[in-house]
Amino acid sequence: MIQGIDYAAIAPPLILAVAAIGLLLADAFDAPRRVLGLASGGALAVALAAVVALAAGDRRATFCLPDGLRSGGPRSCSYVADDFTLLFQGIVLAAAAVVVLLSLQEITDSKIPVGEYHFLLLSAVIGALALVAARDLILLVVALETLSLPVFALVGLRRYDGNASEAALKLFLVSVVSAAVMLFGISMVYGATGAMHLDRIAPALEDLPADLDPVAAVGVVLVLAGFGFKVAAVPFHFWAPDVYQGAPLPVAAFLSVVSKAAGFAGLAIVLALGFPAYAHVWGPLVAVLAAITMTLGNLLALRQRTAIRLLAWSSVAQSGYMLAPLSVGTHRLPEAVAATTAYVALYAVMNLGAFAVVIGFHRRPGARAYDTLDDFRGLARSSPAVAAALAFFLICLAGLPPGVMGLFAKVVVFRATVAGDVTWLAVVMAVNTVIGLYYYLVWAARLFAPGPAAGDAAPGLPVRAAIAATAAGALVLSVAPQIVLQTVAQAT
Repeated sequence: MIQGIDYAAIAPPLILAVAAIGLLLADAFDAPRRVLGLASGGALAVALAAVVALAAGDRRATFCLPDGLRSGGPRSCSYVADDFTLLFQGIVLAAAAVVVLLSLQEITDSKIPVGEYHFLLLSAVIGALALVAARDLILLVVALETLSLPVFALVGLRRYDGNASEAALKLFLVSVVSAAVMLFGISMVYGATGAMHLDRIAPALEDLPADLDPVAAVGVVLVLAGFGFKVAAVPFHFWAPDVYQGAPLPVAAFLSVVSKAAGFAGLAIVLALGFPAYAHVWGPLVAVLAAITMTLGNLLALRQRTAIRLLAWSSVAQSGYMLAPLSVGTHRLPEAVAATTAYVALYAVMNLGAFAVVIGFHRRPGARAYDTLDDFRGLARSSPAVAAALAFFLICLAGLPPGVMGLFAKVVVFRATVAGDVTWLAVVMAVNTVIGLYYYLVWAARLFAPGPAAGDAAPGLPVRAAIAATAAGALVLSVAPQIVLQTVAQAT
């Protein structure tokens, strides 16, 4: 069996693959650190341009089954560059470019091997790009592991740091367990349906014999559990706070935005395209996971005293909001997927901006290993621009004016949940939104509170560029957040 390859469709990950190998070889010949960093960012920009070019042209698919194997069934392709895929690839590449900017100084300060860092980072991005385009379970698993394996190496690249090594080990163990759980679930789905492509699994599940129904149901649940590890949903979340704290801060930002966005894209694809016939199984389960995730994440965020752990638990809570629309099952499922996608896009800007400011603040003279929230007290007196940026991003995450993009994101998922007749979950979301308001505003208030001024937190040029880019995006989306929803609605 010979499959044709559409190289235009796979251009974004292919560009990054070539760039990753080139950067690793250039580092072997002692290329300057800044040159490697700029080349990494340039490769991401070229890949983003390829995504834009694909979006302007015809949608493409590749690695499709030959005509002789398609008789009596749908046209099955493993890699599809449709509107949904291109939207998520654009989000992933833009966020990864910001992470590269945040990494330039971190690589020097932490004595991280520059070639290995950029090679691993681009490799993880390749996995994310392939994941959002995967339309069969084999490519989906391969893409997930391509995303996951480089990340735990990135977490542990500060070889002299015991906390980083511990965090990398925890992430590695979680990745191995989640991969095993998901593979077991996939094997059960394949055993019941005899198919790997999602467009063949869906009709096979609809006509499944009664004696195979329990097998398929368990397989669907295990696949969902595997994704639960990736997106840090309770009870699969326990790795997130320690890994965020032990990892280099740009890597923590990558985990909280890029890895999470790819994970939710893969989850939405599998549930909507592969398992709609078993919505009665995964719908209530997703609703319970969403409620527990947002509640536990917000309650534990209230108890945090360090900035990174607060952002980690906040990220867990945000996963609950993203899961909520998917709990509607097949009832208004396209609208639910659009709501989750819109929230992921808006969250990426808000959270990446908050991480960018925290990274800039952490580089001030005399910074602690882990900055406490009290360290930010009086920051507006010494660094008013940095304090204003952080306050704006926290207000966006809280969903208050002028950062109304956060409020718009929560309204979108709230509306989709209510429209799907999961009213009790909408009530839980409303309560948790109030809880989230408290700890975001308490942190923002510390920035302008009286007291000794925090040390000078003027970040370097790359971090300032990252903060400016995310702040500009957040301001634009706060003025017209419906742009995101319109774009997502067309894509889904």
